[in-house]
Amino acid sequence: MMDIALSVTLGILFLLCGVAAFFLMMHLWGYPYDKATRTSAAPPGLMRLHRILGWVYVLIYLVMMYEMVPRLWLYQVELPARTVVHLMLGMTIGVILLIKLSIIRFFRHLEEWMPALGVGLLLCTVLLSGLSIPFALREFALASSAVGGGVYSLENRERVARLLPLAGLPEEAPVVELASLDALREGRNVLVRKCVECHDLKTILIRPRSPADWWKTVERMAVKPTFGAAMTERELWTVSAYLVAITRDIQRSVKVRKQAAAEHLETRDALRGLVAAEGATAGAEAVDPARAQEAFETLCTQCHELSDVEAEQPSTSDGIDQLFQRMIDENGMEATEEELRLVKWYMEERFVSPSA
Repeated sequence: MMDIALSVTLGILFLLCGVAAFFLMMHLWGYPYDKATRTSAAPPGLMRLHRILGWVYVLIYLVMMYEMVPRLWLYQVELPARTVVHLMLGMTIGVILLIKLSIIRFFRHLEEWMPALGVGLLLCTVLLSGLSIPFALREFALASSAVGGGVYSLENRERVARLLPLAGLPEEAPVVELASLDALREGRNVLVRKCVECHDLKTILIRPRSPADWWKTVERMAVKPTFGAAMTERELWTVSAYLVAITRDIQRSVKVRKQAAAEHLETRDALRGLVAAEGATAGAEAVDPARAQEAFETLCTQCHELSDVEAEQPSTSDGIDQLFQRMIDENGMEATEEELRLVKWYMEERFVSPSA
């Protein structure tokens, strides 16, 4: 699978080559041209540069098609609209290139078509790049903004190692090894090669999940019929680990969108019964402080960094209830009644002032 950085680099280079070749072509066509001998008075150096740009453009196109075309055979659902347009533009570029090369090699009497074909090629190139480069840059930005500066950073891998035991993986799964650099890279390859056979990546990553939810989702998807080979146990484990590794980034992206949308929504009037019930969350029964702290850290760090959680805590009991409600509604938090009771007790003891 092509690396994100390499994919972005090739896409930008493809666009730059296309734009440079087009405007250089327009410049070269301004020089006198002898139709009888089919020679131009343009400087040989510029002619050579135009030829080099053209072949670099063709080479990048072939590399990208080699990467993308085989994957089309594996899609089992109707392609998203953006993917369909992307595919049509890619095929159109291929047809135009074939026509241009045919004219250059065999049909020189049709050279007058070249400027029009160049305009069509530039238009398709710009549209194709506009559909792909921003999304590739976004994926690259998300990967780079993870804990420690990247999904594969030591700090983020340590976070994954702490969370994977909570995912409910089989006993034989090498939990420690799954948080390694190589295993996480394997997981991303599984995600972008096999998971997209049935799902668009946007669908897969639309909302954050807990480690246990990711594992349940991967297990459920693995038993569905497929045109290709079934996923191995190793692939199920590695893709689950990678999804856990990027969950914080997904949560951050969702949070930004929710904050923008929240400006146009009214505050919810009622809390869910489980959160609002005093007996469920704030009972006066004896609580083990160590258990309460463990529940707080375990539940909150499934989607957030502990330092971020502790820095933005409500100072009232009602605020804690509202926080629980928001995490349930917006982030899909799942917790038992006992976990909520312990976490609320811990938060009230630590963050709520006696006068509140």
